[in-house]
Amino acid sequence: MSQKKNEIGLAIVGCGTIGRIRAKLAHDYPAVTWLGLCDIKEELGKKLVADTKADFFTTDYRELLKRPEINATIIATDENHHVGPTLAAVEQGHDLFIEKPLATDARESLKVLSAIKESEVDAVIGYTNRFRRRFLALKQRIISGQIGDVTSVVTRAFMNRMVPLATTRRTDQRQNLTPMVVSGTHGLDMSMWLMEGKTPVSVYAQSVDRALSKYGTKDATFGVFTMDDGTIFSMNISWALPIVWPGAVYGLEIGIVGTKGVIDVEDTHRDLVMASEIPQGAGYKPDGFEPEFQRHVDFLTSYPPGDIYINQIWGPIREETNTWFARLCSGLDSPHATANDGHRNLVLTMAMDLSAKQGKVIRLPIEIDDFYK
Repeated sequence: MSQKKNEIGLAIVGCGTIGRIRAKLAHDYPAVTWLGLCDIKEELGKKLVADTKADFFTTDYRELLKRPEINATIIATDENHHVGPTLAAVEQGHDLFIEKPLATDARESLKVLSAIKESEVDAVIGYTNRFRRRFLALKQRIISGQIGDVTSVVTRAFMNRMVPLATTRRTDQRQNLTPMVVSGTHGLDMSMWLMEGKTPVSVYAQSVDRALSKYGTKDATFGVFTMDDGTIFSMNISWALPIVWPGAVYGLEIGIVGTKGVIDVEDTHRDLVMASEIPQGAGYKPDGFEPEFQRHVDFLTSYPPGDIYINQIWGPIREETNTWFARLCSGLDSPHATANDGHRNLVLTMAMDLSAKQGKVIRLPIEIDDFYK
């Protein structure tokens, strides 16, 4: 844990959808006394400056991160561009909030993790589901022994194809922009968090790419892990559902069986459905992306960060962001994923992709160089 701060001088690198949300929350948090923003899109960044009354803006993250006012940084760039600003912030000794993943390349992820450990800055990774009330409740039941020792876990995620279409269009470096690395990582992180203390020793996975191959990614990946104590963990994600699928981003189902009980979670948001003659938009819609279809049915509350009321966002991203500010100010213990968790999650999702590519079981832990043979 970092040294406690009476005041937070905050830099946010990346002013897109999530950077915007966290910047507005920072503007409202009393301990954030200075706010600097950076984005390569000047118009996008300056609009956020106006909306948050930020103190400084630049298109060069190096210029921002050298400002003496800053002691904490949020990295909210596209997935492929986390490494540069993260290392620059570590060099300045800033505590960090890094949107997942830590990196999209295993070697770069290890480089970032090593830099964080060496500098001893406090770094957390953005896994917003950890701040949803239902998952906090079941985590407490598990650690208090209410279902005994966990013996098996099943996780399933369904997403419409808005995320892969929007993600792949922003870059031609798509080799690791897979359903597992970009989005399945949320389901994997949640399951590993719930199985805390268990270590994977092998994984076997398969993928299919009949719908999204033309965009340079897979449709779905299914896999089975075996843990060091014999626990089995199966997980899958399909992010190729049609754009008109009502979920704003994804629906998650998790089943956890223990020696003395079971917990079954249906986080699909189908309990709150709205249908209207008025188009509902596309759910997840990054700046500049126009989907080819309109939706008229929506699973309300299915946008992971939360929902807007009186021009403020309410939900897990508010809890996650404000808890991080409290962590910086008071040393509050929190459910945030660590940099170690972030690196582990990347390696495990890449191991699933490697298993699917090779058609064989991958033994864990895996050497980083094995991803490049």
